[in-house]
Amino acid sequence: MNDSNNSALVEFRDVSYSVPALPAPILSDLDLTVQRGETLVLLGESGCGKTTTLKLINRLYLPSSGQVLVEGKSTTDWDPIALRRRTGYVIQDAGLFPHFTVADNVGLVPSLDGWEEAKINDRVRELLNLVGLDPVKYAERYPRELSGGQRQRVGVARALAAEPPLLLLDEPFGALDPLTRASLQRQFVVLTKRLGKTAIFVTHDLREALRLGSRIGLMHAGRLVLRRQRCLRAVLLAVRIEHAFCFGINRRANAHALGIEAVFVVEPARRALDEQHLVRSQRQRAGR
Repeated sequence: MNDSNNSALVEFRDVSYSVPALPAPILSDLDLTVQRGETLVLLGESGCGKTTTLKLINRLYLPSSGQVLVEGKSTTDWDPIALRRRTGYVIQDAGLFPHFTVADNVGLVPSLDGWEEAKINDRVRELLNLVGLDPVKYAERYPRELSGGQRQRVGVARALAAEPPLLLLDEPFGALDPLTRASLQRQFVVLTKRLGKTAIFVTHDLREALRLGSRIGLMHAGRLVLRRQRCLRAVLLAVRIEHAFCFGINRRANAHALGIEAVFVVEPARRALDEQHLVRSQRQRAGR
């Protein structure tokens, strides 16, 4: 086995995951490298293994075979608590503690890590400002007093609180209205670039994937799939439509440089064209 790639933050080496109750593996033969500073979007219909992939990274699950490495170290060698404090985790509807204030939710991990109270308070104020929430107005509120978009902003702030190198995001904007969702997507792009974070983002929304990802991996039935070298057929089973879609691939980056052939680069100019193409296609289908 080759030494771990020094620029890789996360690696999957021939990973499979199965449970006895199911006839087929949830994940099969997954090989994947996530480089530091990139946003990898895992795209696919519900049940294809996206969330399972995230849970293997922070050791909520252990692989049935193969190896998952975080910062060059197998997850089986990590202390589970230490590993999870190195990864910020954002889920749908934020998962905030309802009996904690906003400030308590954001400052939870730093307090568990033994930060001084003054440092925690400074960090909470900094992060609330960073995600667009005035700390004077929101710090002492409870989750029930916030809108859905505000709760998600708090969830992102909490994930960033202890300065983890890696963010895991499991459809964090999926339950929001379109305007709030678009606003948070824009803010997410700005934050990841500004902070230089590595992020793995799960979605079944093709437009969201195009907007947010520096690379996109299409998952189907527990595998990363690529049907052709320069053309990808994205099957949008989540909304029961099937549409052939071509994506731009950075020709300078071969499969070895990308870490896996089923992950492709989305070029910024091509991303905008593909979004427009998708919108036109969906309007045409709606008009039939």
